[in-house]
Amino acid sequence: MTVYAQASNELHTIRDWIRFAVSQFEASDIFYGHGTDNAYDEAVWLIMSALHLPMDTLNNFLDARILSTERSKLASLIEERITKHTPTAYLVKEAWLQGLKFYVDERVLIPRSFIAELLANDLSEWIEFPEMIESAADICTGSGCLGILLASSFPNAAIDVIDISQDAIDVAKINIANYGLQDQVTAIKSDMFSALKDENNVCKRYDVIISNPPYVDAPSMATLPAEYQNEPQLALGSGVAGLDHTHTILREAANYLNDDGILIVEIGHNRETLETAYPNIIFNWLETSSGNEFVFLLTKSQLT
Repeated sequence: MTVYAQASNELHTIRDWIRFAVSQFEASDIFYGHGTDNAYDEAVWLIMSALHLPMDTLNNFLDARILSTERSKLASLIEERITKHTPTAYLVKEAWLQGLKFYVDERVLIPRSFIAELLANDLSEWIEFPEMIESAADICTGSGCLGILLASSFPNAAIDVIDISQDAIDVAKINIANYGLQDQVTAIKSDMFSALKDENNVCKRYDVIISNPPYVDAPSMATLPAEYQNEPQLALGSGVAGLDHTHTILREAANYLNDDGILIVEIGHNRETLETAYPNIIFNWLETSSGNEFVFLLTKSQLT
């Protein structure tokens, strides 16, 4: 009998299962980084979400007994988390960003972005009147999470969320519908900007363009933990130096911005490489919880 089968037979309360999951996670080589950084938080997230219980009600349910079918489900999920290194977000079909829950599955990158922090403050340093923003776009949207945060920050703006992957567009539409934003947020399948022109080759224009594009360089792609290798590789790698998508954005974004528009792009740990590649551009580096090396802002005038 495997330890997971034994757990299904002998563990009866949520407290039991959290203890079991933490022990198994600690004894394994799983990698954290998709919303938690330790075994306890990972265990609580997996178990409470799998049982469809709000995370903030944990103390109310610690000693609640669970059904045999639920025990079997938990054992299976914990086993898959460890043996296949499947991220918990995929196991429970959810991820969180700035306190909002988003549907995710293996078709999209698990949401994580410093841009979400910046949108929480409505980009107040750069945008004095958020209600005057009428249009915005999220390039390489994945699950659509940043586009939905754009809609929250700029309630009067029409938002386009754009991705090359039809799978990502399908997931983004789920999240748009879950938040009832079908009248404000539109999902568009496009290779970067390619589909944002009309039949007369006239470009759509936006007040704000954001992007958290692929930015992992080739050497790092080769050494990613298994959890990241279980994500869509199309959404991670961006050429040898990790900047292929960013080069495209910098080359084309000005054509899609209104005269006072701004561009915001996240680039991972590539600041030095980017500044070396563009010595004549003075990037505005935005302060995030991890420093000012990961997200830049440029105005249209700076781009042109």
